[in-house]
Amino acid sequence: MDLGIRGKKAIVCASSKGLGRGCAMALAEAGCDLVVNGRNADQLAKTAAELRERFGVEVTEIVGDVSKPEVQKALLAACPDPDILVNNNGGPPLRDFRELDREKILEGVTQNMVTPVELVQAVIDGMAERGFGRIVNITSLSVYVPIPGLDLSSGARAGLTSFLAGVARTVIDRNVTINNMLPGKLDTDRLRPPHEAGTPEDPAAAAARKAQAAVNIPAKRLGTPEEFGQICAFLCSVHAGYLTGQNIPVDGGLYVSAF
Repeated sequence: MDLGIRGKKAIVCASSKGLGRGCAMALAEAGCDLVVNGRNADQLAKTAAELRERFGVEVTEIVGDVSKPEVQKALLAACPDPDILVNNNGGPPLRDFRELDREKILEGVTQNMVTPVELVQAVIDGMAERGFGRIVNITSLSVYVPIPGLDLSSGARAGLTSFLAGVARTVIDRNVTINNMLPGKLDTDRLRPPHEAGTPEDPAAAAARKAQAAVNIPAKRLGTPEEFGQICAFLCSVHAGYLTGQNIPVDGGLYVSAF
């Protein structure tokens, strides 16, 4: 399917690896020029080089934590009039809520609610004026299914969901959509035990770990960043202009609900 977004400009946050990288790859395959972002300069450069080589699109690298104002400014300076914004950022680590102090709570809310709201504020009016905009927020299945220990992540992402639900309805008439993708268990570093970055995993150990993680998933496997990215690219396409304010679980059927 031609997604109709060849030549569009996209900012993809936290896209050096994992789900953000999957989204960047799918958008590049669709012909979008990209601004990519990550905290590790070497990893980001590697991803950017692969995007250029495989798809022949323009790729600009912005190194840093997207929750920092100076990094946001750099992203917007590199692409002041984006057609597509994919909000993504790492969540707070697994931690009993009793261990959270005010500083940690504010940091988590800043990373997973305030930062994407700030970026939406910066781009949405330009999108509306130009008559095309696609905003996708990568949140978490924990918005629907609370996970003990990820309470801060769940709360911040649920707050973002509610905040933007109303905003989405104010710009759909100008062909700007805002939707959320809720990943379940996908095959990224987040599901691996603590390890040094770039360390290969023993194949047998990896297979056993993935099988165990997939026991309760109806699909009986973990999802991949690549298929996650393709769903993101569709939400950013010209074909998805009548879909807004929605939460899309990408979880292999793990979240059980008829509605």
